[in-house]
Amino acid sequence: MIRTEEMVLNVGPQHPSTHGVFRLVVKLDGEIITEATPVIGYLHRGTEKIAENLQYTQIIPYTDRMDYLSAMTNNYVICHAVETMMNIQVPERAEYLRVIAMELNRVASHLVWWGTYLLDLGATSPFIYAFREREMIINLLNELSGGRLTYNYMRVGGVKWDAPEGWIEKVKDFIPYMRKQLEGYHSLVTGNEIFLNRVKGIGKYTKEDALNYSLSGTNLRCTGVKWDLRKDEPYSIYDRFDFEVPTRDTGDAWARYQCRLAEIGESLKIVEQACEQFPQEGAILAKVPKIIKAPKGEAFVRIEAPRGEIGCYINSDGKKEPYRLKFRRPSFYNLQILPKLLKGENIANMVTILGAIDIVLGEVDG
Repeated sequence: MIRTEEMVLNVGPQHPSTHGVFRLVVKLDGEIITEATPVIGYLHRGTEKIAENLQYTQIIPYTDRMDYLSAMTNNYVICHAVETMMNIQVPERAEYLRVIAMELNRVASHLVWWGTYLLDLGATSPFIYAFREREMIINLLNELSGGRLTYNYMRVGGVKWDAPEGWIEKVKDFIPYMRKQLEGYHSLVTGNEIFLNRVKGIGKYTKEDALNYSLSGTNLRCTGVKWDLRKDEPYSIYDRFDFEVPTRDTGDAWARYQCRLAEIGESLKIVEQACEQFPQEGAILAKVPKIIKAPKGEAFVRIEAPRGEIGCYINSDGKKEPYRLKFRRPSFYNLQILPKLLKGENIANMVTILGAIDIVLGEVDG
């Protein structure tokens, strides 16, 4: 009989596979995980408390730093909340620019996940290809907003700048190129026998588990729940576009991989339609006061970010700063299920399971 004794292993916070400053305290019996405790807060910056002393427009750059791989959706949700409170009608041209920017950012975000996830599993080439395509998207967003990672592009009532001349045509040219590369990703990785052995049946949970843990985005849709706020509770102008909500029903790391790659294709569909429908002229910012004061009251809005449902709650006492502001951050909620998934698993599957959840620590810690 082989006798073992419990070993406590610290994974992170300085570990490449924790994707930020995240610590996981793992108890092992041999190679089997008996307990896993996430330790968060290393990246906490107090965004919600700081916001109580900032004007609404000044809060927008802080949202860039939450999910820093998808800053456009963070920018949008705070603006959308204030616009809801003030009953502001956003100009059509601005809405199209917002959607194009958000969906391009969604593709870029999923590319980072795809590349880094495969790197975690031991494959180098996908990381290089993913960042090659992401760089093209970043160049487009840089032309639009002046930023490469933190954009500060959205404004209450519209957007900061109009698209530069010829920008929409560049976006149109990128779409067929990205579709071709997506096919290449499938040829390179999706059918690979070693990869399939690493992800199929790993980190599996049921639809009931997903709902009980308040999971959203791909982490919910991988269990067969067809829920996407762009379809089910349309905001902005998403009801004008024809696209599908990819789902799988196995609830494992393989299902989450399939859903995210399929979502890249659907986002490209939305961008393509938005470029075709893009108004030739029009305002990019509604008529709003220079100093924005949300009326007394409260509002909660939610949108579909790359990692799931991001929500913004604002309580206003009529001043130029919010009385209280709270974000519902999808990475924070999605991380909750990790201890359940790791218990009883082999240590070799730990990074596979963590990476498949797709967390961004700036969003977890807030």
